[in-house]
Amino acid sequence: MALADLQPVARNDAGSAAVVGILKQRFGERFQTGQAIRGQHAHSTTYIPSQLPDGVVFPHSTEEVQEIVRVCGEHGVPVIPFGTGTSLEGHVNAPGGGICIDMMQMNKVLAVHAEDLDCTIEPGVTREELNTYLRDTGLFFPIDPGANASLGGMASTRASGTNAVRYGTMRENVLSLTAVMADGRAITTAKRARKSSAGYDLTRLLVGSEGTLGVITGLTLKLYGIPQAISGGVCPFPSVDAACNAVITTIQMGVPVARIELVNALCMRALNGYAKLDYPETPCLFLEFHGTDAGVREQAETFGEIAAEFGGGSFQWTNVAEERAKLWKARHDAYWAGLSLKPGATSLSTDVCVPISRLAECINETEEDIARSGLIAPIVGHVGDGNFHVMVLMDRDDPKQIEATEAFVARLNMRAIAMDGTCTGEHGVGQGKIAFLPHELGAGVDFMRSIKQALDPDNIMNPGKVLPLRA
Repeated sequence: MALADLQPVARNDAGSAAVVGILKQRFGERFQTGQAIRGQHAHSTTYIPSQLPDGVVFPHSTEEVQEIVRVCGEHGVPVIPFGTGTSLEGHVNAPGGGICIDMMQMNKVLAVHAEDLDCTIEPGVTREELNTYLRDTGLFFPIDPGANASLGGMASTRASGTNAVRYGTMRENVLSLTAVMADGRAITTAKRARKSSAGYDLTRLLVGSEGTLGVITGLTLKLYGIPQAISGGVCPFPSVDAACNAVITTIQMGVPVARIELVNALCMRALNGYAKLDYPETPCLFLEFHGTDAGVREQAETFGEIAAEFGGGSFQWTNVAEERAKLWKARHDAYWAGLSLKPGATSLSTDVCVPISRLAECINETEEDIARSGLIAPIVGHVGDGNFHVMVLMDRDDPKQIEATEAFVARLNMRAIAMDGTCTGEHGVGQGKIAFLPHELGAGVDFMRSIKQALDPDNIMNPGKVLPLRA
């Protein structure tokens, strides 16, 4: 993907120069314009070319974010929120320049309400930091996208991950948000009550909006009790079809599995080599169960019986924490393991999501497409909810490989949409998936534009993301 392929956003050089001067005077060392730091804040874990902001500011409060947004709004300058930079679709690029608001110094846990199973935090708190803070309370926050992302960023992209099959995504686990809107006003979208029928659901509107409607400056999140017991294991299968059918049966039987992850044969080969494992190099399911000692044993044994019905190998499971940690470290290292399949390559990590009844069909067609295209692309999936990821390895300097990769990703997105699925289950739209949103939602995109126009009439909030230009 070249810069010319990305949605254009007009620059406002005079406005940016004025804003840079104002913010430099106001924030001093907390406002930076050096090439290196601007480059760090345009980078994301993707091959999409970087587009640098004109400056990076580090606020300490909602009031300071309001001040920054008002200054940018007065001069017509874009605002790009930034968490940890682990997004995958160019979300933090600055196609029209502007000011990057780095939220990582807003990283306080403001309150934990253990009796209510919720907490209120600033957006720069990462998921690992929150769980470390909560450890002595007996509570935890379950959403785990793999990377140690900021929770504000996770809300912005509606992240999910390996635990989503049991605990849901960020959509289900954000009770309330504080956000600074394009006109500089701060709003709180809800109270801490677990349900409400009061007005429009502004919380769900902002969760997943990718910074295009407002800058998240606070979150109230659901928490859960740390399970009394956890067990996990790995089970090989003769085919993707067999593994997916075991998943469907497990879900239909109501087994409360916490994680159920598919790793295809190529990815298992990479994991074995990278993590020095000796699992069968066939499609495998990685599973985890939460509950009581008796409960997790029963769940694991029930799954073992289901797996056997579909030709699954011996399901080796354990409730020993160290052994489980090794198992899940291997799964979370799938990105680095994948890179080892083609040393020196650049990766494009993409995801789609389909109804689980179509999952095996979609993965099989995708593997056939990869083979026909001559690509190297391991697959992993959060298969309990029909979501899977493809990591395409390519030479960034080879135009033919770039062209083949982009054509493959387009076919993958359209394949998922044709199966009544989505072009992105958890990565978000950003810049990389803009072209596919109209195919998925049709006229719904026009109503999204209407919301964007109403809330951000001057298009300063993370422009060039999510919404395609009008035809």
